Amino acid sequence: MRFDIVTIFPEFFTSILAHGVMRRAIASQLVSVETHDLRNFTHDRHRTVDDRPFGGGEGMVLKPEPITEAIESLGIAPKSTRDTARESVILLSAQGTPFTQSVARRLATLDRVVLLCGRYEGVDERVNILHCDRELSIGDYVLSGGELAAAVIIDAAMRLIPGVLGNEASSAYESFGPAQSELNAQFSPEHGAPPLSTHGSGGLLDYPHYTRPAEFRGLAIPDVLAGGNHDQIRRWRRERALEKTLRNRPDLLEKAELSQEDRRFLRSLQF
Repeated sequence: MRFDIVTIFPEFFTSILAHGVMRRAIASQLVSVETHDLRNFTHDRHRTVDDRPFGGGEGMVLKPEPITEAIESLGIAPKSTRDTARESVILLSAQGTPFTQSVARRLATLDRVVLLCGRYEGVDERVNILHCDRELSIGDYVLSGGELAAAVIIDAAMRLIPGVLGNEASSAYESFGPAQSELNAQFSPEHGAPPLSTHGSGGLLDYPHYTRPAEFRGLAIPDVLAGGNHDQIRRWRRERALEKTLRNRPDLLEKAELSQEDRRFLRSLQF
């Protein structure tokens, strides 16, 4: 899989790509990431990439000419003939649709993703119309530019590519992961199945995790985790995931795959 980042700050990504999962994925040649300096596609002595907005208003807007030249230099098919099952051009914008784990899973199936990093007041809308398959936003807030968003999207999608993580189940059994019914079809005892005490989140937040020591500063791990009963651990983890989701992200419960037992437990909670 290849990511291309169009930005006025290509050096921003030097450190990010040199650490952790990103570094290992690139070193193993499962993923490649290329940055492209937008100023290299300008033709004036000042390497101008922005101009004042038509209609007045504060700030500056990224011009369409250099972005168009940058995209065309990458050999991406024109939008009208693009195979969006293989490649996608994405504008990073506060006006975009929310970036979620399901979007990350979709991107991880593509061969190539081009990320356009906005700056200033935004990007000339003709870039969006002519070249972009979608706009994405990583949250309901405004950043100084799209570089941070690009790094977030690359990290989230990259770790879902088979072979990037040491254990493929690590990216499945976590917050926002698939439902257990989907995971049963994906994993089996012969193919790296997780412990019997683990339950797919089904779009919920993950359950709390504990490790050694069993007691720390007067706080002991829950007794059920030391008991060795897989069924009891599995149910405890499910209930804690439901509880945390209800407290922190109740909106996720609306689309989650819930059993009758799950629903009874949620009704028993008093917040």
